[in-house]
Amino acid sequence: MNNLLDIQYWLKFLRAIFDLALFILSIYPILGSFFWLSGSICYRFLKKNLHDYDWDIIPKSKQPFITIMVPVHNEQLVLEGTIDYLYNNLNYSNYEILAVNDGSTDDSQKILNRLVKIYPNLRVINVKKNCGKAHAFNVGMNFARGEYILSNDADTIPEPNALMKYMNYFSQNNPNICAVTANADVRNRSSLLGKSQTIEFSSIIGIIKRSQSAIYDSLYAYSGANTMYKKGFLIAVGGFRQNRVTEDISIAWDHSSVGGIPTFAPNIISHLIVPNNFRDLYKQRKRWAQGGTEVWFSNIKKVVLHPLKRYTLLPLLADASFSILWSFFFVITTFFFWLMVVVSLITANYPAVNMYFFQAIVSISFELIAGVIQLSAALVIDSRVQKMRYFAFAPLYILFYWIVGPITVVHTFIPAIKSVLGSGSGIWVSPQRKKADLED
Repeated sequence: MNNLLDIQYWLKFLRAIFDLALFILSIYPILGSFFWLSGSICYRFLKKNLHDYDWDIIPKSKQPFITIMVPVHNEQLVLEGTIDYLYNNLNYSNYEILAVNDGSTDDSQKILNRLVKIYPNLRVINVKKNCGKAHAFNVGMNFARGEYILSNDADTIPEPNALMKYMNYFSQNNPNICAVTANADVRNRSSLLGKSQTIEFSSIIGIIKRSQSAIYDSLYAYSGANTMYKKGFLIAVGGFRQNRVTEDISIAWDHSSVGGIPTFAPNIISHLIVPNNFRDLYKQRKRWAQGGTEVWFSNIKKVVLHPLKRYTLLPLLADASFSILWSFFFVITTFFFWLMVVVSLITANYPAVNMYFFQAIVSISFELIAGVIQLSAALVIDSRVQKMRYFAFAPLYILFYWIVGPITVVHTFIPAIKSVLGSGSGIWVSPQRKKADLED
């Protein structure tokens, strides 16, 4: 009898745990919104860096030498404008521009060959075969003359004071600052997707990075478009992982694992071009999702076996684990939701259909409210109140993020695992740009 009671007790206990887990997964996006909001407030009042607001002009004689590295693969539409800007518009003197042409098949090489004759601080490395951005960066790293290397995408232009601000962060008496990553802004806002991503890059990604800096003292990922690296820390981790689809995620985790401090600089703005059509945007998000799963899977063992040694990765691993678990939960429950709707329609059980849609609307409404609160706070905290004119596009972005995000995680989960097990490739395919895609 006692054994039976014990079994019933444990069954009830396990059922309670299961119900609690199910409830948490159900409201995970809402919890996440308020978690990031709380973290960003902590950053604003407890962790803010002096150089987030004030920075000093470094005299030319004391400016550290910087290499601005521009990986290039089929970027003929934007390449010349970016190089021209980097040479003529930066308020810094002691730097070089190193363009690594990674097997481009368009006119990128011709453009670089012409520009190298015009700009004395421009050097060009031509890689015959496209082997990926990480490979191009690793090749360029061996030729870089700077103690600091700025990774600058061919479609990205940093603000004029960016180099000066970056060096203000590195000038702190903290030798463990391994990289400083910029706050991204969208250049091409003419399309609906462009306007929606303006909200994302200007505020939501910024608020998440602030939270990670305040709570984790680390970053899940750098901005691949514009990040300044200390060359010594790149060498310490063996450079970028060439078999990963997102070099900016994997290098951030690698830096944290060796005691480096990834740093977010909200006051350094880099202006980038985002996908202007759903196909390219989905491809981008698939790549981000696969890269996230790759670093999650490749770090599980070393974090679990050595939690004290890898303590800086523990919160990153926990966050990634919950995100992946919720993605599968979302996809599976969505499938069964529509299955039950179809079955109810076939059996003419219309009250059940009404109940299903009512529950879905309530859930979506709460998620939208939480997202709008997070977004409003992000716009204020990020000092981008002028972006409020894009606020009407917030619901589109929020719904897109919560629907497409988990789908891409599930879609790329198996390829990501295969990649970590040995079949990975960091070879990139640039989007098919059109001049209309570059319009603001």
